[in-house]
Amino acid sequence: MDQARSTISKIFNGEPHSYTRFNLTQNMEGDNSQVEMKLSSEIDEETGGNGVGGRLNHNSNRTPYVAQKLGRTPKNLCFIAATIFLIFIIGYLIGYLVHRNKDLAPTCAPSAFRYEDIPHETGAAPLMDWDDVKKLLAQKLTTSSMDAVLGQLSSSNHRAGSPGDEDLGNKVLKKFKEYGMKTWTDEHFVKVQDPPASGYNRIVFKNGSEERPTGFLSYSASGTARGAVLYARYGEEKELKQLKDMNIDMNGRVMLVRAGRISFAEKVANAAKVNASAVLIYPDPADYSIDESSPLFGHVHMGSGDPYTPGFPSFNHTQFPPVQSSGLPNILAQTITTGMGLNILRQLGGRAQPDGWESINRLGDESDVITVEVNNVLTEKRINNVFGVIKGFVDADRYVVIGAQRDAWGPGFAASTVGTSVLVELARSISDMVENDGFKPRRSIVFASWSAGEYGSVGATEWLEGYLSSLSMKAFTYINLDGIVTGQNGFKVAASPLLHSLVQNALKEVNYDKDKSLLSQFGKNNWESTILEPLRMDSAAYPFLAFSGIPSVAFRFHSGSSDYPYFGTTLDTQQNLNSITASQVPQLAVRAGQFAGHIALRLVHDHLLQMDLKKYNQLIRSHVVQINVRVKAVQRLQPQLLPKALTVQWLIMASGSYSRASSALAADIQNSDLEDIEMCRVINDRIMTVERNFLSPYVSPRDRPFRHILLGSGPHTLKALTSHLDSLKTANPDADAELFRNQFAQATWTIQTCANSLAGDIWSLDNEI
Repeated sequence: MDQARSTISKIFNGEPHSYTRFNLTQNMEGDNSQVEMKLSSEIDEETGGNGVGGRLNHNSNRTPYVAQKLGRTPKNLCFIAATIFLIFIIGYLIGYLVHRNKDLAPTCAPSAFRYEDIPHETGAAPLMDWDDVKKLLAQKLTTSSMDAVLGQLSSSNHRAGSPGDEDLGNKVLKKFKEYGMKTWTDEHFVKVQDPPASGYNRIVFKNGSEERPTGFLSYSASGTARGAVLYARYGEEKELKQLKDMNIDMNGRVMLVRAGRISFAEKVANAAKVNASAVLIYPDPADYSIDESSPLFGHVHMGSGDPYTPGFPSFNHTQFPPVQSSGLPNILAQTITTGMGLNILRQLGGRAQPDGWESINRLGDESDVITVEVNNVLTEKRINNVFGVIKGFVDADRYVVIGAQRDAWGPGFAASTVGTSVLVELARSISDMVENDGFKPRRSIVFASWSAGEYGSVGATEWLEGYLSSLSMKAFTYINLDGIVTGQNGFKVAASPLLHSLVQNALKEVNYDKDKSLLSQFGKNNWESTILEPLRMDSAAYPFLAFSGIPSVAFRFHSGSSDYPYFGTTLDTQQNLNSITASQVPQLAVRAGQFAGHIALRLVHDHLLQMDLKKYNQLIRSHVVQINVRVKAVQRLQPQLLPKALTVQWLIMASGSYSRASSALAADIQNSDLEDIEMCRVINDRIMTVERNFLSPYVSPRDRPFRHILLGSGPHTLKALTSHLDSLKTANPDADAELFRNQFAQATWTIQTCANSLAGDIWSLDNEI
């Protein structure tokens, strides 16, 4: 080709030459054809068969002009024209193909521009601007369609594993199929506790009549306990500490506590730590606006999932050795009605309650004896999780999961019906955007309808346990839709720190009404203090975050400072929720759907995941400061427990490594050439490792399922290390200096490991320890 180009150039430039040869070689059915051309010049002439070396002297043997003219025969001119035309066609085709491939390749945002200033591409042509995506979602989610779905999915009886639960699951599955989604189900056989079918649970206070509560707490220990009643308010650790500071003996006592503030499981676990023999939980009128005879339901497993298959899924015919979760309580637990609780409380003697407990009643003394008998039975239930997926157009194997609990103790309108309806409506709206409006998400969206949520997020956790190795690498966010509408006067969000910036943007862009966004309505001054709250252990988002290391978010419209008064009762009906929300349930459900949809669509729309890695810097540093202060205090007050050789320097260095690694990744995003889709994927994968690498590799999922060292639960967390140091400082006999040193070293290296993973390549590690 270069020879041909040179020859043509010489022809048009008139350079003298006598003989030029070039080949046009094509692979046509395996044959090579060569075309040899002779070009004559008006100045030079070609002579008799001497070839290249046979040129004669121009002055002595000049060929007549007629001979030169004969060199431009029609045949030669045709060859020249064909050659020029062929070269032109080949060049044109090469240029066209290069340009076309460049246009079709999905690209990341050029680093020379701010990310907000460029059009956001959804992975494949045609492009769709982010503002257009938001408008489409707002158009699809309507009050009328939401109201219709709420009516279709309402059910008076859909307890986990019941025919009502299965029927509701089939309705959700049918709707997913109608929307053109790929669907599947996930079947599990789980063990749960239910009240005795032929017997009953009972309590007898002093010499009074026997009471038989119909409510129950699944996973309570079974048997009979007899002891003196001790009122412990909400049963929080700080309240039990107040009782301990009053020198009240709690050993063998039956704790009477109010429902609310913390989960039932946490109340029972706290009571077990002080050697109580049983716990009675009642709904106090100050927190619950229900009648005095309404039963209360729940569970007391200090964990999630099937507690009889901890760490692995409850598939049928699994042949695992018998094992129980460490979160199962070894003391009795029972709910009683408001009337039963107040009756006991009024008769208590003993000492006055501590200041701030807002009650004139007594704490109880040794003569206030009560008998508690629990006879719950263990049963096996078959449950089904229902799934549908909208596949992405670029990274289809990376996905955000949106999930909602489907079962309930009774009607469960706020607990499950609203969330399931929003799940279905989001699936319909986004499917329609893809099918009819040209929206093409880069990544996939999985919609999940869970069963057995009331028993402790059993369906969701069993799915995580069954596919943990895949999910931890590919699922990058979980959005929880349980209990999202319980009022209208406030708005709360609980989320991984990685998602805080994304949540803030969603609050700004989702409207509460025509004139105000969610942020301006509920978080005018400081949104982090007014809207953000810790993620509760009884939320289905918690195992995704603390067990699987998947960034998660849960949110809710609420009525004020108190919890929704009908959770865990059979009074969670549409009528009662309408009375709390002024009949604005469909409107609030639409806004909740827009908020959840905004987060999900942003995560599948943008080239790079909008996760703020630096948010964890602040959290880690705050823990490091607290631990450093306490280590020095213990070394000063109890030098025999922690020698001076123990230093916090390694923890400080690990914290610095994470800070530098997160800053380096931010710099890589700004400075790298991101026009390569593979580069986007590599960066996103580095971002996705952060949450997962905060899971401690040194504890067993069976013993400590919530392994996250910053947001989990157990002695391996940084919060637990701080508490352990407080015990060492006071020479508490339960404190163990050697155990603390091991846990301290493990937590330090977990942070360093996270920093190493975030750094990327092995040669980029910042490992100063």
